[in-house]
Order: sequence, then C-alpha cells, then structure tokens
Amino acid sequence: MPEPIPTPAAPAPTLSLEKVFARLELGTVGSEVAGIFDGEWKNGAGSDVLTSRNPADGSTLATVKSATADQVKQVIAASKKAQREFAKVPAPKRGQIMRDLCDEYMRRKDALGALISYEMGKVLTEGKGEVQEVIDVADIAVGLSRSIKGNVLPSERPGHVIYEIPNPLGLVGIITAFNFPVAVHGWNFCLSFIAGNANIWKPSPTTPLTAIATTKLIVSVLERHNLPLALASLVCGDVETGQALTRDERVQMVSFTGSEKIGKVVAQDVAGRLGKTLLELGGNNAAIVFEDADLSIAVPGVAFAAIGTAGQRCTSTRRLLLHSKIADQFLDRLVKVYQGVRDKNLIGDPIQDGIMCGPLHSSAAVEKYWQTIEKIQATGGKVIFGPTSRQEGASVTASGKGGGNYVIPTICQPASSTDQVFQEEVFAPILNVAIFDTLEEAIELNNGVPQGLSSSLFTRSLENVGIWQGSLGSDCGIVNVNVSTSGAEVGAAFGGNKSTGWGRECGGDSWKQYSRWATSTVNSSNQMTLAQGVKFDA
Repeated sequence: MPEPIPTPAAPAPTLSLEKVFARLELGTVGSEVAGIFDGEWKNGAGSDVLTSRNPADGSTLATVKSATADQVKQVIAASKKAQREFAKVPAPKRGQIMRDLCDEYMRRKDALGALISYEMGKVLTEGKGEVQEVIDVADIAVGLSRSIKGNVLPSERPGHVIYEIPNPLGLVGIITAFNFPVAVHGWNFCLSFIAGNANIWKPSPTTPLTAIATTKLIVSVLERHNLPLALASLVCGDVETGQALTRDERVQMVSFTGSEKIGKVVAQDVAGRLGKTLLELGGNNAAIVFEDADLSIAVPGVAFAAIGTAGQRCTSTRRLLLHSKIADQFLDRLVKVYQGVRDKNLIGDPIQDGIMCGPLHSSAAVEKYWQTIEKIQATGGKVIFGPTSRQEGASVTASGKGGGNYVIPTICQPASSTDQVFQEEVFAPILNVAIFDTLEEAIELNNGVPQGLSSSLFTRSLENVGIWQGSLGSDCGIVNVNVSTSGAEVGAAFGGNKSTGWGRECGGDSWKQYSRWATSTVNSSNQMTLAQGVKFDA
C-alpha cells in the first residue's frame, strides 16, 4: 500500500483506548455505536451485529448493527440529493474544503492512528502512517482542484473545435478492506470529492469503528462549510449491505478493495447493470534478488515487506526468488533479521512503542497461517525459519501476548518453484522461497501467478533493469528496482493487473476515473460540414 515519506518526530505518549474513544467521539468502550450516516446518525435495523474486536487480546471494542437493504436505499437517495447541490460548487472551492479536511486529519492523526492499531492490529507507527497517507492524498486533491482539465482538440472541419470535458460522475460507492481501514477510503474519497461526487462508504465488517470515526471527522468539516452532510455517507454491514450498494443503478461507480473471490462477485453485480468498477484485489508479490544485488539493501527491503503489518498488506512480499549463486548467503542474513524480531520481543501489542510486528487481524487468519505451513511440509517443502508445528508456535506466541492472534513470521521453501502454494495469496507473514539461475527464469516465475500487483528486482545491472521494466518484463502494476514491494508513495498511481483487478488509485491520472467525460464538438461557422468528407445534400 502507498506510504508517505516518514518525517522523524519525538515519540508521543501512547493514548489509552478510553482517550482514543473520547477524542474521536465514539462513546464508551464496549458500547453499541450507530453505523449509518446519511446526514443523520442511525442504528442499523439488520439482524446481524458487527463486533469490533482488538486482535491483540480479543476484547470487544464496540458493536454496530448492520444496515438493511432498505436503509442502504435511503442512504443512496440522500446522497443523490446532496450531490445535486454539490455539483454546483466550483472545483477551487472544493479544494478549500479539502484543505480544511487535511487540517482536521492532522489534528486527529494520533487518535485515529491509535484506533487503527487497536481495531486492525498494525503497529502504532503504521497506524499513524496510514492517516498520513490520507493527508498526503488530500494535498494532491487540493492542488488538483485548480488543475482539473480536459482537452481542446483540432477538428478537420473549418470553424469547428472539439472539447473533452470532465464533469462529476455522481455517486461513488467505496467498499474497503480491514487492512487499511482509513487510507483506502481516503485515496478514493479525496479524489472523488474534488471531482464533485457524493460518496457512500461501506467498510469492512471487522473495522467499523475506524470508518465511523473518520466519517465524524469529515462531517465536522462539511458542517463548517454548510454543505450537505450526505456527501460523506456511511453504511456499516455485511453481505446484504454491500450488495444493496453494488446493485443499485444510482451508484455510478463502485471502488472495491478486498479478496479476489469477493471482487469477482462485486464486478459481476456492477457489470450486470453496466456500472463502473475500480478493483484492487489480491497481491501475490515477488521480490527477485539477482546475483549482483546489493544485499545490504536487499535483505532489509525483503524483511520489511514480508514481516511488516504481519504480512497483511496487499503489497506484502510473499514470494522470494533468489539467484542460486547468492541464495545461501542471502538466507543466512535474512534469517538473522527474523531471529532478531522474534528473540528481541519485537512481536507484540501493536499499541506499544518499539513493536515491529503485531497480531493477525482475526483467528481465521491464524488458522490459514497454520494450514499453509502444514501443507508446505506435507507436500515435501521445509520451514527455513519459524515454527514447524502448532505446538511449537503456541509455546512461542502465547507468552505475554494476552491471547491475541499472534504468529511468528516464517520463511518456507516449498518442494518446487512451481508448487501450488505459490499461486495463492495468504494474508499472513509466510515468505516462500524459490531458486533460479537466469533473469528470464525469474521473470517467468514472477509472472506465473494469477495476481499482478507489486514486484521488485534487486540488481546493479542497468541491462537487467531495462528488461525488467520492458515489454517482456514484470507484468505487475508496480515494477520496482532495489525497493521493497511494499511502501509505495501516493504521488503515482497505485494498482495492479490481471486478477488484481486493473484498478488505479491515488496519484497520476487516477482522478479521471471519478469523472463523467463529455466530448463536445462546437461549430462556430455558418456551414454544416460533415466529417470524413461525407456529403448529405438532400
């Protein structure tokens, strides 16, 4: 996922959960919180109750009742009405509002970043960094508000000119995943808002609190500017809630971040009514270390992308492809990093300073972690570093961890470089190793999976770089050189190819997706001239 360039700062005291709730206006810890907003806060009327849990200890943070399909329809109606008013607001004025939103995110950065750590499970520096991502994208959006532009094109007909004009799209549905519960919404909301749209957010059912807190933040700014509050609507819920949003023809575009399995359902629902989609799905990312690589940057680069966020980034390194001449040396150095993370007690409560790896988000993710390690060993593979059994893993992770969803970052070598385990994205800190002899072989392995999000080649060779970036190189959306697969900056477009979904968010030309484009040919002459030399003299 995109990250800001870090700015060194003195460590701030850790906020208690009670202080976080107070600063973000979330009521009392453990209470029921309203999860629908369409200009007013409402409780869901659905039978499903979403329980927000702290993955570090399993405690309940809050409960939220799901929105029903009828409630979603009402929210869409309110958003549509709000957008009709907002479409009249000039883009530079939208930029002034976005500047105030940026300031509000900065004021609440510590509290919102801490809430991300409490609810999602990523370490505190990453939680705050996620809020910083939104601030950075908001900065881009402010500048964009005075530079949104179409095209003026020449016409073959005398006295004619052709314009390409961007207008607001209308309603944008934003469905986000648990792993970046604030940033992904921010990437979409900031650009969509500047384009003149109303936005309806359906967050992950396991991270409703961060969505509620973020919506309250945005609404406070909309109120100051006397804007319709349903421009930033919210519907918390599960399957029924999401499908009510994706299947409604009033929602011109749906941006979905999540699994490939659910992404296919969303794509079919939206395509069935000929709507637009922006998909950011699986990322089965590979780092390739060539024989001439500078290991002093390759080792920490791979370690960060494989261990960071407990392997729960879309861009986490899951496949490590090593040249045969440096494989043993590289693994020796990488294992020492993994040992340091484990033996220095850097795995633990993400809200505590100094922790590098927090828990997995759910018990289901822990089970998938163990199933994957067991499958690798059962099919002839081996564990290079990490637990080889559940019993061994439990003895390591249970000590002092309060019953949270903790696992040990693990390095495995499957029996073959074509093993089926390489084809699947597993959202856990498992790094699978394969050995190659030529760059062509490495590229074939990199491209030989359904997903195509991020990739990285560590090399000193300019020739290798040219091949890697070229038409026969990596087929991913992100093609890095001597940089981790994780840690992109927001200024460039972010997204992947193939089953990752072909979507692009954040910088570059991503804003164009949130616009309704009109091609307008204007005739200022006194003749009706047809194109392509066609004559029609009736």
